[in-house]
Amino acid sequence: MRIDNLRPRPGSKRGLKRVGRGYSSGHGGHESGRGTKGQNSRSGVTVRPGFEGGQTPFWMRFPKRGFHNPSRQEFTVVNVADLELRFQAGEEVNPTVLLQRRVIKKMDRGLKILGGGQLTKALVVKAHAFSAMAKEKIEKAGGQALVLEATKEG
Repeated sequence: MRIDNLRPRPGSKRGLKRVGRGYSSGHGGHESGRGTKGQNSRSGVTVRPGFEGGQTPFWMRFPKRGFHNPSRQEFTVVNVADLELRFQAGEEVNPTVLLQRRVIKKMDRGLKILGGGQLTKALVVKAHAFSAMAKEKIEKAGGQALVLEATKEG
């Protein structure tokens, strides 16, 4: 057996139903398998998905709630407890080091340090933003909380 000899089993493949091709097509001729009258029976029709014939579409019938802030800045967040576990006293913590040590998976729009957990080691932490509690805990442990310049992406 060779790959060029392979064929589908007889009867497993069937040709497309060619509607609108007259009486000899095997689909009755007049309606040709499209049904009687209506928009979809006509030639050249293209109806987009979700179109309900002019009736108010399903997705427009529901009330809209809330507000989406287009200028909101999303941060990758890390708690001070994670820094306590993964860094020695005196080390520098920055987004590049966190990526290398797989503390964070990706760095899209900036790094924010949050105050969850305890910190006992003096670390030099460089991030784009700090919560008030995180900054307080880092400085109380004898470290520094340095703010990096904001990233370009929104």
